[in-house]
Amino acid sequence: MREPEPAAKAAGPPGDPAGFADWVGPHLAAMARLAARLAPAADRDDIVQESLVRAWLKRRQFDPARGVPGGWLLAITADQARKARARGRPVTLMDGRRVAGNDPPVPGPDAATPASLDLARALDQLTGRQRLAVDCLYYADLTVAETAAVMGCAAGTVKSTLADARARLRQLLAESP
Repeated sequence: MREPEPAAKAAGPPGDPAGFADWVGPHLAAMARLAARLAPAADRDDIVQESLVRAWLKRRQFDPARGVPGGWLLAITADQARKARARGRPVTLMDGRRVAGNDPPVPGPDAATPASLDLARALDQLTGRQRLAVDCLYYADLTVAETAAVMGCAAGTVKSTLADARARLRQLLAESP
């Protein structure tokens, strides 16, 4: 896991568009990974763009004393991904297949091994809170503190939620055929 961002980077977002772009730049890859994990049937770039618009409009609400830029931006991304899932828009995948917004993408011909399919099924059986914690920490490569900011809870709650999720995954994967 990565270390939290240094306090020097925790200044508020600049008010000019170029400065804001530089401020969010280091977090774009994590925002895209989180959007793809939380709303796999939606267009992750649309979610990131909607998140950036929201962050720009709310930039004066960022409080460096309450968290780091990455955590704040990823919390916005998680919220936008939730909204995208709820909208359930159909999406056309690159290979031309259409997927309903609430359905998981249909795997392509070379998409997955049996082990990854078992893991995907097991992840789908976690509670929403457990899934969010796993997605943030393991797929979006956030720290426990950043995951706590995204989830709106204490770091200890994240650790407890992850412990429960890992125990449930061990149980589900042991039961897999």
